[in-house]
Amino acid sequence: MVGAEANELMLFDRNKTFSSEQGWGPVLDKLFPRGLMLIDFDHHRTDRRALSIAFKPEPMRHYSGALNRGIADEVAGWADKPMQFYPAIKKLTLDLAADSFIGIEWGPEADKINEAFVNMVQASVAPVRKPLPFTLMRKGVKGREFLVEYFTKETLRRRKEGGGQDMFSQFANATHEDGSLLEVDEVVDHMNFLMMAAHDTITSSATSLIYLLAKHPEWQDKLRQEILATTGGLNADGTPRDIAYEDLGKLELTEMAFKEALRLIPPVPSMPRRALKDFEFGGYTIPAGAQVGINIAMVHKMEEYWDEPEKFDPMRFTPDKVKARHKYAWVPFGGGAHMCLGLHFAYMQIKVLMVHVLSQYSIEIADNYDPDWKAWPIPQPKDGLNVTFKSL
Repeated sequence: MVGAEANELMLFDRNKTFSSEQGWGPVLDKLFPRGLMLIDFDHHRTDRRALSIAFKPEPMRHYSGALNRGIADEVAGWADKPMQFYPAIKKLTLDLAADSFIGIEWGPEADKINEAFVNMVQASVAPVRKPLPFTLMRKGVKGREFLVEYFTKETLRRRKEGGGQDMFSQFANATHEDGSLLEVDEVVDHMNFLMMAAHDTITSSATSLIYLLAKHPEWQDKLRQEILATTGGLNADGTPRDIAYEDLGKLELTEMAFKEALRLIPPVPSMPRRALKDFEFGGYTIPAGAQVGINIAMVHKMEEYWDEPEKFDPMRFTPDKVKARHKYAWVPFGGGAHMCLGLHFAYMQIKVLMVHVLSQYSIEIADNYDPDWKAWPIPQPKDGLNVTFKSL
């Protein structure tokens, strides 16, 4: 189904017609069962409410400090040398997740966890769907076994000893409305799913934004001016100043540029569901049991919603233009009950990244460079995106 009305029908789902669990299940069930995207209706509502504790202001303030530290250290090593951005930001995002999500230091333990997640994500879209020897699915299943054991032990430990402000500690101690803790296996499944959902989508969207800013250096200048005005400039040694959690909302142009990157190259190009009952759309009756879905990437470039849809123009996201446009014409984070729980974390990580990149570098690519993008399941440049971060 295509169009903003189709997006609204499926995502808002006022009649509880569509199952996200049965839509995503054939792809993700073997590796990420019972994740937030793979449960429906009342079960989804109660678990989502319990997990939302991890995205309250105090934990988010903690994450922003961890992001500033980790990104500043890594980005400092990007100066003045050609590099492939996609693998660099993928590794950085995984390392940041070890700190912000799990609360462990970068090192051998984090490397093992990261490797298990990479294997699981690759297996989730592998053509061979059984864990036969030497297949990606086998590596993914082994990765899941490792993480289930690790997160189970850690959940029990953090409940007994208490945990920090990291996301996992918040999940481990999250409670239902009646005050009861989530079951340990629920915490484990939600943690596995969250790490998967976060790291590949943020990696893809950060890469898209870096590429589009490299193509449009005038927007680098605009965002740099906003960033330096917000942070107060550079430190005495010439390094970028951290962005305070309370100041993230001031980076309005930066957020608009990110939204435009998400429009042009959404990290989740399409979303599946399964119809639980007959429904009408576009003059057709679709029967119960049908596999249905929306095409986000296509709607994001439909001329009825977007003037010059192929053009990079962050000003599409000024408040007046957003208000005038169909609410479901832009849905990179989904919508309705299944709106991405971590979207504010994604905005925060991208803004912190832009602060530390644009405060000290210009982003440069070769003339006429146009990377070949792998469009599905999550967009990425096939060559890794060749860029240079030139010191200012």
